[in-house]
Amino acid sequence: MPSAWVLTNVAIIVISVLSGLLFFYIISPLKKTMKKQQLEEIISLLINFVIFIWIGKVLLNLSVFVKDPLAILAYPSNSHAFYVAVLFLIINVGYKAKRKNIDTIPLLASFVPVFLGASFVYEFIDIMWNESTLAWGHLLLLIVLTFIYVFVHERISSRTAAGGFFVGWSLGQLLLSFILPFTTLFGYMMARWFLIVIFVISLALLTYHHRRKNSY
Repeated sequence: MPSAWVLTNVAIIVISVLSGLLFFYIISPLKKTMKKQQLEEIISLLINFVIFIWIGKVLLNLSVFVKDPLAILAYPSNSHAFYVAVLFLIINVGYKAKRKNIDTIPLLASFVPVFLGASFVYEFIDIMWNESTLAWGHLLLLIVLTFIYVFVHERISSRTAAGGFFVGWSLGQLLLSFILPFTTLFGYMMARWFLIVIFVISLALLTYHHRRKNSY
């Protein structure tokens, strides 16, 4: 049944996210109070993202929503809704950074191990539960990125850690898109243009912060 599949997929994502939060708590060198604060911020960010996905789904199926709002529940979230959610999240984070004068770099740096842990567990479950052979490529990429992150995250700045990770992840996913029939993130298919945008933005931010640091 489609409903059973949806519930199973939601359960896998929830388990993956909880694993990512646990991974952050274990590996983070921050004090307990800071860890708790960062966890609250990340959870708030994730809740906003889920809301943005629903908004994206409504916007992409606006005619259906106007006729029968409850019918939108039957529409699964697709990659386009995911892209809309990412755009809204970037705007949301940018608003906090500019209007509320909040430094979002520590939050992004803390999000990296959450993302790594959650993605790793999701791909692992996909291999074990669904016997997905395509997930092996994503899992190997995550293993490499996790090893690199574990060994260098305490030796480099949070800006370099956050920017460098997303540069590496997007580049790795982009390379996989040429090897595999398609590449995914938490079950959402990632278009090549989207990965290129993430790579360019991450590389630009990393270069900007590096030049800014060297100018002092």
